[in-house]
Amino acid sequence: MSVRSLERAFELLEHLADAGGEMALTELTERSGLPMPTVYRMMQTLVGAGYVRQEPSRRYALGPRLIRLGDSASRLLGTWARPVLAALVDDLGETANMAVLEGDAVVYVAQVPSRHSMRMFTEVGRRVLPHCTGVGKALLAQLPDETAREIVGRTGMPARTPRTFTDPDALMAELALIRERGYALDDEEQELGVRCVAVPLPHSPARAALSVSGPSGRMTPETVERVIPVMRDAAAAFAVELAARD
Repeated sequence: MSVRSLERAFELLEHLADAGGEMALTELTERSGLPMPTVYRMMQTLVGAGYVRQEPSRRYALGPRLIRLGDSASRLLGTWARPVLAALVDDLGETANMAVLEGDAVVYVAQVPSRHSMRMFTEVGRRVLPHCTGVGKALLAQLPDETAREIVGRTGMPARTPRTFTDPDALMAELALIRERGYALDDEEQELGVRCVAVPLPHSPARAALSVSGPSGRMTPETVERVIPVMRDAAAAFAVELAARD
C-alpha cells in the first residue's frame, strides 16, 4: 500500500532535479499541481531532514544529504549494468557505456572498454554536457521539450567540434527524430574521429541510456545499422531487469 504523502515528497524532489536543482515555492506549486500550503509543509520537512535547502532568496534547492544517496545509487546501477555492457562489447567489439542524467549533467556510471587500443574521452564518473553526446541526447529525448530547453539554456551549448549542435531549435528537431527512431547518434560532435550510438532504457525506473562508441572508421553507417537492433534488445532486457529489482 502506497503512502501518498511520501510519493508527493519524492515527486517534488524530482521536479527540483528536472529544473536544474532549484525552484521557487510558486514554481513548485505550479509544476506539481498541489496546494501551496501542502508544498510548503513538505518542503520545510525536507529542509529539516537535509534533503532540501532553502537559499537566502527563499528558493528551494536540492540538499547535500542527497549526494550520498545519489552516489550509492549510481554505483549500484553501474554494477548491475556491467554484464549488459560486457555482452555488448562481446557482440559489437566497441566500448560500451551507461550514463544517467544528474541535474543538468550527464554522468557515466559504467563502462566496459573495447579490446581495441583506443583512448576514449568517456570514463566512469565523468560529467559532460548533454547536447553533444549520444547518451546526452538520448537522455534529453526522454524529457518534454520545455524541460530539455531549460537544461541546455542553463548549461549553454558550446561547440566541442565543428559538428556539435549549438542551436536550441536544431537540437529540439534532433530530439524529435531520436524519439521517432529510438536511438541517438553522436556523429563526431563530442570528439572528432569518434562516432557513438545511444539508446534510452525504455519504461525504466531510472532515466538512463546505453551507448557504444568507436572510431568513425569502424563505426561506419553500415556498422551503425547493425549495432542499433542489438543495443535496443539489450536496453529493453536491462530495463525489465531494473523494473524487477524496483
